[in-house]
Amino acid sequence: MAERRGRIGGLVLLKALATRLLFVLHSLVAVWRVTWVKEEHWYWLLALLNLLLVLETVLTLKFKRGRGYKWFSPAIFLYLINIIPSLWLLEMHHGNQYCSAQSEKMAQNVSRRGDINQTMTSHRQANGMENILELARGFVDNLSMVCDPVWTLGLHQTLLLILIIGRWLLPIGGTITRDQLSELLLMFVGTAADILEFTTETLKENNVRNNPALVSGILVVWTWSMLQFPLDLAVQLKLVCPSSVKARGFLRLFLSQYGADLWAIGLSFFIQDGPFLVVRLVLMIYFQVINHMLVFFAVKNSLVMALHFYRLVALILATRASMEDHPESPKTQPSSPDQPSESGPSEWEDASREALPLQASPVTSEESYPTP
Repeated sequence: MAERRGRIGGLVLLKALATRLLFVLHSLVAVWRVTWVKEEHWYWLLALLNLLLVLETVLTLKFKRGRGYKWFSPAIFLYLINIIPSLWLLEMHHGNQYCSAQSEKMAQNVSRRGDINQTMTSHRQANGMENILELARGFVDNLSMVCDPVWTLGLHQTLLLILIIGRWLLPIGGTITRDQLSELLLMFVGTAADILEFTTETLKENNVRNNPALVSGILVVWTWSMLQFPLDLAVQLKLVCPSSVKARGFLRLFLSQYGADLWAIGLSFFIQDGPFLVVRLVLMIYFQVINHMLVFFAVKNSLVMALHFYRLVALILATRASMEDHPESPKTQPSSPDQPSESGPSEWEDASREALPLQASPVTSEESYPTP
């Protein structure tokens, strides 16, 4: 048994470290791309944000033995803090609109790659370490030839994939079960697809790209929608409502029975579908940006919100029906004469005593005949 616990503990530590290492490597790739696009090395200071994730890793390994926390994942939250500034800088970059804007840089990269190939040919007799370094340089140069929009889209896609895979690999903590984790991951898949559609369909328009304030507003909504990934409330609030809660009023019974459903509805209204619908309506009505995909996703957001509202009404009606089945709480129900009360004599006994006429108390012998 002790050996098995040791294996489980070692696997938990391995998964915790591997997942956080994946987060750090991906954020470093995003920072490297920012330094390449901006052509300024001081952007490497963004990599210092990973120190927060390193600190969280040390604290988690020390106090939680690698396991997560209840209702919240600090590792995913810090990973978002590390990578979102880099994506903001890439999206706001003026060269992120057209691939043809980098033709000159691509030509320079091609010539540089030719020089590297000549160097590798002339030094075939060199040791293996130098050849590996030269191959790594050539690989990096080939990656650098990819235009900015493709790079940025790739970072968005890998961000969402790593969020889902990372949440899957992170050790389960708190009271979450494997069933709840699988449900959470399926919800993340749908959420990630909607978020990716939002960024690609709104930011690819030329009228949007030429308006930095509009791009900033879209990125603010996108950042706000990403904050739902560190939260596990959608599965943590599924509690069994005790019968005693029904005696405390409609609101407490409603929150106790349907807490997880209310959290999902709140996510849709205030974090994802609601803000996405507002942005798309502003683009179509005020900025006159209209295309088939934008109209389709606006209708989809409206339909999702309407269905969530319909479900909210159904939950309210179900709670009212449950309250009508138990209209009176156990505390207010009068006890029958055959069933004595726990706290003492029943109320009907007290009332019957008060209704009787007053009778003179019998005189004791001591009161009638005082002793001399």
